[in-house]
Amino acid sequence: MLTKEENDALTQVGPGTPMGDVLRHYWYPVVMTRELNEFPIKQIRLLGENWAVFRTEEGNYGIVDERCPHRGASLVYGIVENDGLRCGYHGWKFDTDGQCVDILAEPDSSPKFREGCGVRSGSAQELGGMVWVYVGDGPVPELPRYEAYVMDGVRDIGHSMLPCNWLQIMENAVDPYHVEALHGNYFEFIAKWKNIPMPSAFGGNKHERVAFDPFEHGIIKRRLLVGQDEESDDWKIGHPLVFPYKMWVGGNGVFQMQIRVPVDDTHTYMIFYTVHAPEGGEIPENPPCIDYEYEWIEPDGTYIVDYIEGQDIMAWVTQGEIADRVNEKITKSDVGVIACRRMFKEQIDAVAEGRDPIAVMREPHDVIKLPLERSKFGRGAEFATEWIDNGSMKYSPQAEFMKKLHMDAQAARNELAGS
Repeated sequence: MLTKEENDALTQVGPGTPMGDVLRHYWYPVVMTRELNEFPIKQIRLLGENWAVFRTEEGNYGIVDERCPHRGASLVYGIVENDGLRCGYHGWKFDTDGQCVDILAEPDSSPKFREGCGVRSGSAQELGGMVWVYVGDGPVPELPRYEAYVMDGVRDIGHSMLPCNWLQIMENAVDPYHVEALHGNYFEFIAKWKNIPMPSAFGGNKHERVAFDPFEHGIIKRRLLVGQDEESDDWKIGHPLVFPYKMWVGGNGVFQMQIRVPVDDTHTYMIFYTVHAPEGGEIPENPPCIDYEYEWIEPDGTYIVDYIEGQDIMAWVTQGEIADRVNEKITKSDVGVIACRRMFKEQIDAVAEGRDPIAVMREPHDVIKLPLERSKFGRGAEFATEWIDNGSMKYSPQAEFMKKLHMDAQAARNELAGS
């Protein structure tokens, strides 16, 4: 358990808070590229603050404080021009660095005057079908090019806003036993009473051993299931919690970065960023990047728990807006959660001492490859198709296409093996 002060330090994300200072060292995806192509400006909330994200006519991206410094009107209702954003109220114009470059009613205003009229800004870039922003202090780090965002494959992005703190979602990333209980035993219970099939790839997974190894990007989670040996991918390779707000998971031709964007203390923008690239599969040339909102709650307020991520969401959100870690009963099986909290506390200390926290990229790079099982739970292509049928991807408009991609790839591999 934690004290209230410790819990506050780990969960509060606003400016000037210990964790808020850590989190402002990283880039975050806040809007789909498609959205700013359809309309060039959008309001977003990130780390407890409101911003306007925009795409200029020249194709550059910017992020500025939502409030115009002139009279406080919302810049979300501004005019996007070829090289900046103009406030809709009085026509003050700002470039992507937040500098005031023109005042409509005072075209002869001096550069010196305009220097003091800028709006707080961050940095914005496009990568992998999403627009990423950095709103911390300079110097601005490199936007990490993790493999998911640059690899070839069919991209499928499910997203939704969840009413809970991001940390209780991150703790799930280092809690392997929930797969056995929540996605195994509980799923079987729900399947029985709703008379729906139980996905075989997620049933009967009994853990013998787990391990958590810190590395330069976070924590590698390993599991040894009954019937596996130490050469199995789940133990020998594992998959990582990517500090501070992601998890890299997948297998059998499915590659998924789970992204938990801290909107504020009580809301998280939860993205399942999936790339389908099965061995032997025929990937279309320049496949579209599809995004959609997955469902997680019924109109009557009950949770949708007949799919994998829906079960996770139920567990995250029912802990409350901010999980009560003062009165919890931690046991030895929670070793991963303890390791996670320890790492966050260590990075709070690092930032307080003026050092970068882990996984801040300062050098240009082409791609960052992370450890990831290729064979998940020792299963074959059915793992991929059952994940599509029984996960958030079932809400994807291209679900049937993705299943066919995996089944055709399996058939091609079988034919090659038999030749």
